[in-house]
Amino acid sequence: MRVPAARVVFDEAQRGEVLALVDQSLASGSLTLGPLTARFETAFAQRHQAAHGVGVASGTAALEIILRAVGVGGREVVLPANTFYASAGAVVHAGARPVFADVSPTTMAMDAASVEAALGPDTAAVMLVHIGGMITPEVDAIRSLCDARGVVLVEDAAHAHGSSYDGRPAGSFGVAAGFSFYPTKVVAAGEGGMILTADHELRDEATIYRDQGKGNFATNDHVRLGYAWRMSELSAAVGLVHLGAIDRAISVRRSVARRYDEALSSMEGIEPILEPAGCRSNYYKYMALIDPAVDRDQLKKRLSTEADVSLSGEVYATPLHLQPVFAGYADGPLPAAEDVCARQICLPVHSDMSDAEVDHVLESFGRVYRSM
Repeated sequence: MRVPAARVVFDEAQRGEVLALVDQSLASGSLTLGPLTARFETAFAQRHQAAHGVGVASGTAALEIILRAVGVGGREVVLPANTFYASAGAVVHAGARPVFADVSPTTMAMDAASVEAALGPDTAAVMLVHIGGMITPEVDAIRSLCDARGVVLVEDAAHAHGSSYDGRPAGSFGVAAGFSFYPTKVVAAGEGGMILTADHELRDEATIYRDQGKGNFATNDHVRLGYAWRMSELSAAVGLVHLGAIDRAISVRRSVARRYDEALSSMEGIEPILEPAGCRSNYYKYMALIDPAVDRDQLKKRLSTEADVSLSGEVYATPLHLQPVFAGYADGPLPAAEDVCARQICLPVHSDMSDAEVDHVLESFGRVYRSM
């Protein structure tokens, strides 16, 4: 049995719905910033209890637009070291300096103490990343800390479609949140991203930035240094249909995660990243920490060659402060982030994963891991 690292799931009915919407778009000639984008914005915002949604070209674009809209230029943005390049890349492209913070090994996220240690007199914003779909139970403490310091809290929710903490959905904790619809995400659109916010002024700024900084879609009067960050109607069609299956997808992924939790918690030398109390993760990733004596590359190779099981990509293998592109922003070691990046693996989780696939992953992983 082959179990891939990721699987993009659109059943026959969903593919038919996408084709029908694309046909409508092609027939109308409305291919960007049209009615499908508006429908997707409304539906995605409603699913996450947000007042406003702004569809954009990518999750990266969503973050950069938010940062530009809140005015971080020339100042600092605190973010975790164990996140994807795009989080820090958006900070730099928005004209700010990234300040990398350490993380908690139990949640893979910044906690209030690590945020406070990274804050300085020039901090404009904190970017809280919901790694793997987990929302840290310290999210309210982090928000309170930001409010007390006059610092903006931004959510990188690229992994967190449908995740929640204490009944409140991802995207509701900061001034705005950026989501990604990359093909592997729980809600996919091929490419694309979404900004969620309760702030109508930020919503208005985002619609300007996404369309080359034009003050009005119908004119060529440019009032901001925007970019081509528009969402196409074709991406909106795919995302709108996939959003309709989000609850079913999360239910399957959570069922898989419960089986992984039970099996890995009884294995010696491995630490599953368990869902914190109050958090309801979408399990975009299922994360665990392996023994430092185990060679991660060799583990992945043996699982692939001996069992045809591919582990999902780490989140992430190398912390950003040790990446060459951000060498100029590094400011000393971050031991917890360095440790979790070195030891972290992700077992495969799919939105249509079968019991037989889970059985095969657990049997294969247990056998190979115990032999290393």
